Amino acid sequence: MAACVRSAVKVLAGSHGRLLVTSGHSLTSVPQVVPRNLPVRTFSARRAEKKEKEKVPRFLQRAKNEKEEKVEKVQRTIDNTNRHKPYGFTAWEPVDDVYVVKHYPRPVYDVGVAVDMLKMFQQLDYTHPEQNVYLDMKLDMKLEKKKKVEVFVSTVQLPFQINKEDNKVLVFTENSTQAEVARANGAAFVGGTELIEEILEEKIQADFYLAVPEITAQLLPLKSKLRKKFPKSKRGWTIGTDIARMLETFKKGHEYQVEDECYIRTIVAVLDMPKEQILANIETIIKDVCSYKPASFGPFIERALIVSSTSEALHFDSGPFVPKAKEEDVEQARA
Repeated sequence: MAACVRSAVKVLAGSHGRLLVTSGHSLTSVPQVVPRNLPVRTFSARRAEKKEKEKVPRFLQRAKNEKEEKVEKVQRTIDNTNRHKPYGFTAWEPVDDVYVVKHYPRPVYDVGVAVDMLKMFQQLDYTHPEQNVYLDMKLDMKLEKKKKVEVFVSTVQLPFQINKEDNKVLVFTENSTQAEVARANGAAFVGGTELIEEILEEKIQADFYLAVPEITAQLLPLKSKLRKKFPKSKRGWTIGTDIARMLETFKKGHEYQVEDECYIRTIVAVLDMPKEQILANIETIIKDVCSYKPASFGPFIERALIVSSTSEALHFDSGPFVPKAKEEDVEQARA
């Protein structure tokens, strides 16, 4: 009996194993993790509330803005006194004739030495000796507080004329007496409104245009044509009644003006002129420039360069030509 039971169990165990193999499933293949149904949100998130800005009165906001505008960047002043080399450079001066310019401070020459160097450059480069010499200056236009020197145009009489011929000057006047005075003093062209059409058609061209006050309102059609040469009371006094004096000034006068708010770039001589004549012209222009700012407010010229048409620019000392301020004026300016 026991043998029959054991045989029956073996038969059943074998048939159960075949059923599992043929079906292709095993007990170990049953997934152990039961899927869960996650909740789905059917509403939107709450909107973040904006914080209300504190309302500042307009006059307080305006004062705050003005205060921020007044804050200026203070430039760092570097004192190179008793230093073995200047800040940011390799040494005070190069020890060789060939060097990288940006690694050394720019030398400041005496004006006479600078003129001699320009003449030497011309000989070494075999360039034309009759080339122009230019003066380039940067001005300090600041006065007391927020005031500044206004941009100006000036006409000066150089002691040694640059051009061989006089400037061509045109005089606008309809007064016969004034016209005769203009012709007698060397005006190239004299007339009234009849000259407007000829100027617009470029049949007449002049270096300077002068006018009497009575005719200035009729010259407005020429404003866009002449531009900077248009007669103005602030432009070197090109409007006036003293025609003889005006012609004397502009026939042989040299005109220069402030450009880009604080720069003056003007021809000062021709390189083949004697050194003394070049220095005299430089001195005349520098003294005329310094007359537009009181010496009590400090030096007007921050930087002065001299250069010819084919040479490099040389930095020179303009101090000997600058008028000295009186001690009384300096004390008043500080007060």
